Amino acid sequence: MDASSREFLKSLLSASTPSGYEQPGQAVVEKHLKPYADEIRRDVHGNLHAVLNPKARQRVMLSGHCDEIGLMLMHVDEKGYLYVASVGGVYVPLLQGERVVFQTAKGPVPGVIGVKPVHLMDAKERDSAVSKIHELWVDIGAKDKAEAEDMVELGDVAVIDRGWLEMPNHRLVARGLDDRIGVYIVAEALRLASKEKLNVAVHMVSSVQEEIGLRGAATAAFGIEPYIGVAVDVGFATDFPNANPKMVGEATLGGGPILHRGPNFNPALYDRLVGAAKAARIKTQLQPIQRGSGTDANAIQMSRAGVAAGLISVPCRYMHSPVEMISTKDADNSAKLLAKFLAGLKGDEKLIP
Repeated sequence: MDASSREFLKSLLSASTPSGYEQPGQAVVEKHLKPYADEIRRDVHGNLHAVLNPKARQRVMLSGHCDEIGLMLMHVDEKGYLYVASVGGVYVPLLQGERVVFQTAKGPVPGVIGVKPVHLMDAKERDSAVSKIHELWVDIGAKDKAEAEDMVELGDVAVIDRGWLEMPNHRLVARGLDDRIGVYIVAEALRLASKEKLNVAVHMVSSVQEEIGLRGAATAAFGIEPYIGVAVDVGFATDFPNANPKMVGEATLGGGPILHRGPNFNPALYDRLVGAAKAARIKTQLQPIQRGSGTDANAIQMSRAGVAAGLISVPCRYMHSPVEMISTKDADNSAKLLAKFLAGLKGDEKLIP
């Protein structure tokens, strides 16, 4: 990861991008890709499209979703405390005692999710975590409802206030690596592929609203009408205590990008991704998925008359928590694998299973 790519990823992870409110992150992606893309635009849904070699007959879509899980303001009480709902798959017991930041028309507004002091809890309270999000409250320091409503508005969104943390062995910790690391990878693949003579049109999409139903990838794929589509997301690492590889297959941080087999994925495309990894001397891991993957690959595969879909995943520990952890080495190797794959396409591939 060179200095420019590192700064791009750091800026992207610093942005607030809950589903439906991805604009701050998309601005970071657009600025970074302008020197490399032949075309760049945003669509009415909020997806960002960066295109290489747009006049080529065969189109390849790469997708990483820019949105992250978050919170939405639903109610302000008379004392100025805020009550929120989850945006995407939020695990409620992790929220108490966390700092949050609301994204408002007036700028960022910090707050804390309150927690009753342990000294004042009875035995039952100490032994049970809050599991209903409407039982939590957010304190933004307002003295009453009127002051709170001057600071925030119903429908404003918030994210946990956790940022970039580098650790040994290429480990990176941040909230929302699911899936801003995927956006980083497809953007890096486009940057690397821009140096090659391509036989296909590459449509890189920083997609929106994946966490609430794969919505951005569905509309983007319909508009692009690709023949090949590869999604990049995080995958389940199983190298931490109590993880069960019998459920999802085995994967380790630093062990390389995860490739996937299963009904969501075109087998001929899978073989080509394996071949690209071998040509680039990149070690990969394999996790089968026996159904729809729950990633952008699912929406891409089902678009129009069907798309040859594939998925590359970055092993991730502690998914959907404020401390998601990946290896930057796996991320960069994923980008190199994708760029090698794109450079090897002739533009007349027939991927009929």
